[in-house]
Amino acid sequence: MFEGFGSSKRRKVVTATDNEQSKPWVEKYRPKSLDDVTAQDHAVNVLRKTLGSNNLPHMLFYGPPGTGKTSAILALTRELFGPELTKSRVLELNASDERGISIVREKVKNFARLTVSKPSKEALEKYPCPPYKIIILDEADSMTADAQSALRRTMETYSSVTRFCLICNYVTRIIDPLASRCSKFRFRALDVSNAIDRLTYIAEKESVQCEDGVLNRVLDISGGDMRKAITLLQSAYKHNGYENTSKISIQDIEELSGIVPTSIVQELIERVAQKDVDALTEYVHSFMKSGWSATSVVGQVHDHYVTNEEYSTDFKNKVSWILFDTDSKLNNGTNEHIQLLNLLIHISRVL
Repeated sequence: MFEGFGSSKRRKVVTATDNEQSKPWVEKYRPKSLDDVTAQDHAVNVLRKTLGSNNLPHMLFYGPPGTGKTSAILALTRELFGPELTKSRVLELNASDERGISIVREKVKNFARLTVSKPSKEALEKYPCPPYKIIILDEADSMTADAQSALRRTMETYSSVTRFCLICNYVTRIIDPLASRCSKFRFRALDVSNAIDRLTYIAEKESVQCEDGVLNRVLDISGGDMRKAITLLQSAYKHNGYENTSKISIQDIEELSGIVPTSIVQELIERVAQKDVDALTEYVHSFMKSGWSATSVVGQVHDHYVTNEEYSTDFKNKVSWILFDTDSKLNNGTNEHIQLLNLLIHISRVL
């Protein structure tokens, strides 16, 4: 009886292929080696030289999100230690972990003081396996000042057996004593050609069919964030349906990204040019009832007026101040309806 019951509850065996297919594309196509990291030539060249020597300094990676900072250090550790030794030689802490002074004094310090185990003969044949560990502190700019101060002494004391890699978006939030102990690597936003090549490669691998201009629109919306671009492409693919043979359109991308469609923004610009306050007030009212975000409109209005060569420099300066004031108020939690109406009326007055 029990045998029959057990046989009816057999578990499905999950293969490595199933795991790979179920991964988000951001992880599935994350660079596996330094050669796969694109558009960061300076950082990659310096890191590649460290593979042939044991002289790796403490490092500070900084730059916009989605530019390959975490991918670069993970690729480096993979090439230094291999998949097996990486588990014992690398400690990665993200902003999702508690990052106060207690974590630095306990978890980080305890890992840093551990002696390095001797690698196996097989590992030494394939990888350099230098005699130190690596601690990766992702989003280090979210650490408290006290935690950063405690970290600098740990970096000095255990530098013979441990190297630190700090990753952040804003280097100014890292205290000077900590920054001065690290070699700094600036990661810039990917240029259009590199980003398009990567998105095209992923689209081909996943059999994604896109209309002309879709990948360029994905990059425009993501603002140089490759992680955001890949996630948006995957969302559009899922929304379109795996079995659907129709191509992903620019309209699909705009709807999924939450930005206001270009046609509606253009209509908004035309209403501003008419300088009819009553008509503009009525239009903004219906616009907000449609559920569009005022924050998105501010960015798109900025792109239209400030980056457009048809307008004078004096006009752009005035509009920039109006946009700056509106954006600041929106970030402080003011009413979106009132702020959007105020923004458009002020722009119409300086036209």
